[in-house]
Amino acid sequence: DCRQYTNRSCEECLKNVTCLWCASSKRCMEYPVRRILPPADLCELRSARWGVCWVNFEALIIAMSVVGGTLLITLGVCCCCCCCKKKSKRQVLGGPDKDDERAAREREKRRVRQEERRAEMKSRHDEIRRKYGT
Repeated sequence: DCRQYTNRSCEECLKNVTCLWCASSKRCMEYPVRRILPPADLCELRSARWGVCWVNFEALIIAMSVVGGTLLITLGVCCCCCCCKKKSKRQVLGGPDKDDERAAREREKRRVRQEERRAEMKSRHDEIRRKYGT
């Protein structure tokens, strides 16, 4: 039972992991497991200690928020960098890009049409030469 450590020390109370120490009232009580944070009527966040005596819940929440936010921002920046790097790498290496593929097909079609026109013109010129004997 956690209540037996009331009015003793935080270290003694927190030897049992199910206990919560309230520094302002020097009470040791069962941690309210149904709630993530202890309710204010039980103990204020700045006075509540759980697990270790040197960290209160208020500081823990702030620290976890800062660390979580930093991790999310870092993850977002990494994703953006990877996407940009992948895109620029494709362009530098000449990798297949939809626009590049479409442009290559268009160039090939133009080249084939131009060769057909040249062959047609050559046959017309040859016909004219035969007709006039040149």
